[in-house]
Amino acid sequence: ELNWADWTLLGIIVFSSLLSVLRGFTREAISLIVWLVAFVVARAFQPEAQVLLAPYIADSMMLSLSAFALLFVATLIFGAILGRLASFLIKITGLTTLDRVLGIGFGMARGLVLCVVIVAVVRYTPWSGADWWADSLVIEQLTVLEYWSRSVFASGEYDLSSALANAKL
Repeated sequence: ELNWADWTLLGIIVFSSLLSVLRGFTREAISLIVWLVAFVVARAFQPEAQVLLAPYIADSMMLSLSAFALLFVATLIFGAILGRLASFLIKITGLTTLDRVLGIGFGMARGLVLCVVIVAVVRYTPWSGADWWADSLVIEQLTVLEYWSRSVFASGEYDLSSALANAKL
């Protein structure tokens, strides 16, 4: 029987899927890429932005934060415009249904990754010893994925069967 933790984790996956079906794969994928690009742009060009903002902001910490935030937000705005344009192009080509169906898959994958991250983080807290954790059916499955992802990043091997053998609750 599913407990509250199971329902919460499943709810995250369903919510992510529903959000993605509304926005479509194209906007979701562009959004993800734009967030990554915004971070890279903000990190890469922060020193130049600080030089431009220095006459207006005296505090060095505030100057650094403002430069980063300005670049990050400006990139997000530019990316949002690109996302809207891409959605418009999808709509006029008649691929809206396909875009939304693919969006469901993207949303499920994103929700699943988020749940695996939650399980990985909670594993290092006292909550991982609680009864609800041990009794959870979904956490058990997510733990297998978490071990597998750890082994992939640590060794480069993609063997799910060894992750199944090594998974411990």
